[in-house]
Amino acid sequence: MFGEFTFWIFFWIIVAILFYVDLYVTGHRRGAITVKSSLKWSGLWILTALLFNVFIYFYLEDGHNKALEFLTGYLVEYSLSVDNLFVFLLIFKVMKVSPDNQPQILKWGIISAIIFRIAFIFAGVGLIKLFHPVIYLFAFILLYAGYKMAFGGEYQVEVEDNPLVKIAIKHFKLLPGSHGKHFFIKKDNRTYMTTLFLTLLLIESTDIVFAVDSIPAIIAITRDEFIIITSNIFAILGLRALYFTLAGIVDLFAYLKYGVAFVLFYVGIKMMISDFYEIPTAVSLCVIVLCLSGSVVLSLVKKKPFPPEDLKNE
Repeated sequence: MFGEFTFWIFFWIIVAILFYVDLYVTGHRRGAITVKSSLKWSGLWILTALLFNVFIYFYLEDGHNKALEFLTGYLVEYSLSVDNLFVFLLIFKVMKVSPDNQPQILKWGIISAIIFRIAFIFAGVGLIKLFHPVIYLFAFILLYAGYKMAFGGEYQVEVEDNPLVKIAIKHFKLLPGSHGKHFFIKKDNRTYMTTLFLTLLLIESTDIVFAVDSIPAIIAITRDEFIIITSNIFAILGLRALYFTLAGIVDLFAYLKYGVAFVLFYVGIKMMISDFYEIPTAVSLCVIVLCLSGSVVLSLVKKKPFPPEDLKNE
């Protein structure tokens, strides 16, 4: 058996290697990332997460339970990440970002998402330890998020009303048009921001909103910071490859948001009753797998286009 500290080192070594290869080496390639290439990278990230879970099962203290918690948390975070990517698709469409420039924005979006998630995780777990009844607030957030996802209609990209965009406009003038991969342009001794930078701000604000929903969801599964952080980061680091897979086979996920909404309802109820009855992690894992797989099967049967059909050509 290895201690948790050893697993932390092992985890960060894996993340550092794959993070470098995925975001920097492949990020220097020219042209848009193909569906075939993104499927390979998505498969690699999923396989790496599952292998890491196997090591947890066999070599971490209380590994049997920790491995179940990791797998359950990973599935919850990964499914929420897929819903997050639907919003990215809409943002790129509204902002007219070319496929060549999308990987760069996703790279910085992923880096910021990791920072936000880690900060929110420690804040959330710390709040529960400091004031336990806050779990009921987290449960309400999950129930509301599930309701909004299922019945709130389609997500609308409000560029002018975005708080980060408003702050940026106060300090910089926008230089319209295409300017390659540059976030800022120097012209006539003045610095201008580009549309690409505004797109990045929209992605960043989306990361924050989704972190507010996802952190209570994983805390409902486990209070172990190691399991929460590792499952979250493994789910996030696969986002860039998953995005280009999703853009090519979007119909497979048409009804996924309803499956994710049900999962949010479930984990919200699980958290709300946790002081009276603790639902076994194995039961939660089965419920989540059934919800997510059922929504994908329904998508294949119904073939409802979501997001709109023209997004597949972006």
